[in-house]
Amino acid sequence: MSVHDAPAGSMQDYRLVGQGANSKVGIIFVHGFTGSPISMRPWADFFSAKGYTVSVPLLPGHGTTPEDLNHVKWQQWPAKVEEELAWMASEGMSPFIFGLSMGGGTTLHVALRKSSLLAGIVLVNPMIHLKRVPHQLAWAISRFQKMRSSVGDDVKKPGVTEHGYDSLPVVGLYQLLKMLSYTRKRLHDVTAPAMIFHSKDDHTLPVSNTEIVMKKIGSIQKQRIELVNSYHVATLDYDQEIIFENSLIFVEANKPQP
Repeated sequence: MSVHDAPAGSMQDYRLVGQGANSKVGIIFVHGFTGSPISMRPWADFFSAKGYTVSVPLLPGHGTTPEDLNHVKWQQWPAKVEEELAWMASEGMSPFIFGLSMGGGTTLHVALRKSSLLAGIVLVNPMIHLKRVPHQLAWAISRFQKMRSSVGDDVKKPGVTEHGYDSLPVVGLYQLLKMLSYTRKRLHDVTAPAMIFHSKDDHTLPVSNTEIVMKKIGSIQKQRIELVNSYHVATLDYDQEIIFENSLIFVEANKPQP
């Protein structure tokens, strides 16, 4: 796993305006911590082929070196997503946000204040906490250890990589846990329709993350789908078609009707 051997042009923001009746429905795809837009591109391409407008932003601190992720403030991640929301609003689009792992936590943070603007959110193995690791502990560890072993590429399908970082920046993790701590306390303010996918065999995050989100969000419409043949990065794994097809049903049910 490395960003250095990733396909040319993959470590940057990606936008593609749709065509036809679906072009005014925009979907923002938010990747995970230490990951990359590659984990979300097949999903985005699936929707783009159906005429939807798609945006796959590269989150600050990603796509370069792990050290850069130790110099990012957590507010920069939701701000990046909100830039895409603002662009879609300026184009008169109805927006959805889809998030994987930390991208799910970032999506939830944005939805705390923007639910009234969102047609819906879809989360895959969303992150809302790290068991027994409060952000204060992560801060203490970061004082003497800047890098730890990578948690990326938890994919069941052989030979698949998201081309993320090969180490875990601890200061960046501290910032992530600060964002999630803030977000978790306010999940009741998330009211947008929600669909959540959870991998039964997730080696990165325990199921408690999905359970907390399902229980605490204020959305009246919320649905959970279990994935039985994928690990954490399920958007690149054996169950990706289950994710793609069910999220399409979700979008078609919640987008503005003509």
